Amino acid sequence: MAETLADAGFIVAAINHPGHTTSDMSRSGDPSVFIERPTDIKRLIDFMLGSSAAAPNIDPEHIGFFGFSAGGYTGLVLIGADPDWAIALCQRSSAAPMCEQIFRKQLRVQPLAHDPRIKAAVIADPCCLWFTADSFAAVKIPVQLWASERATRLGRMPMPSAESVAAVDRSLAAKHEYHVVPNSGHVAFLFICPPALAKAQPEICTDAPGFDRVTFHKQLNADVLAFFRTHL
Repeated sequence: MAETLADAGFIVAAINHPGHTTSDMSRSGDPSVFIERPTDIKRLIDFMLGSSAAAPNIDPEHIGFFGFSAGGYTGLVLIGADPDWAIALCQRSSAAPMCEQIFRKQLRVQPLAHDPRIKAAVIADPCCLWFTADSFAAVKIPVQLWASERATRLGRMPMPSAESVAAVDRSLAAKHEYHVVPNSGHVAFLFICPPALAKAQPEICTDAPGFDRVTFHKQLNADVLAFFRTHL
């Protein structure tokens, strides 16, 4: 997708979140990463508009965001959504480590970083949906929302369900697109796996019978590009 957008003339920047990224999951059990993730992106935008070599070529009025899974949660916060962990998560799962910190008043849950410089966002199968129906009142920008159809289990991360993403769709008051990908699981949104990786990590490379990840990514990339061209 980064290549698709760059080939179309967009400047694309991506980061590794400290302690919560593919090559380093050392902080994956620490709820603080979900507080810091939006700030990481805010700092990235600061850098891109400030001291980066690309800065002179960036139109600050035309900044978009793409996020998948935990990145989807990050994007929802950035564009104005406010999680309510105590209500949305802890009443369902009071044994969760985050809930223990909330009950002890050890977790700083507000304020989280919102960034009004983002003018359009694509949110793909967002996980970690610690939101209520009222969490999205401040979201006003165009959103393209994607959801997988099949439930997926992947490590310890709280995976989205079709219903949890549908709840986001119902709660977004602003006009937006909503796409449910038939027969897809959460991992279908990941990259197309080369054979060696498919053998080493089948859990992120195996889709449901009949699902064509290559064809899906061609359509996904085309739809995301069209969305950003329209709104940026």
